[in-house]
Amino acid sequence: MRGWIGLAIIAGVIYYFATETDKLDKPINDIKSMFTKADNKLDSMTGTKIIRVDKHIPQVKAEIYERLSTIEIRELDGIFVSNESIAEFKNQYCNSSARHPVFSKENLQFICDKI
Repeated sequence: MRGWIGLAIIAGVIYYFATETDKLDKPINDIKSMFTKADNKLDSMTGTKIIRVDKHIPQVKAEIYERLSTIEIRELDGIFVSNESIAEFKNQYCNSSARHPVFSKENLQFICDKI
């Protein structure tokens, strides 16, 4: 029983540091960069490219579609063509002062929250 309590406390502390502080940002970024370097090294050694499939996007897309008008859905389809286009959209429109020519302010915020 004591082992579970200790494990729960440790998990709670890690969760707190990961979500409420920036104490774990550097270690997380270090680990991500290590995986990126390994992917690049593997690519250069084998001549192949690793393509990650994000299984989260179709689910998010369905949730977002429920709120949008037909015109907004067509615009969103143009955004969800690749991970790069999604990242570009986030960089351009997902900040507090951004406006989009097609999406309403509320729908833009909803999309940014989901992706």
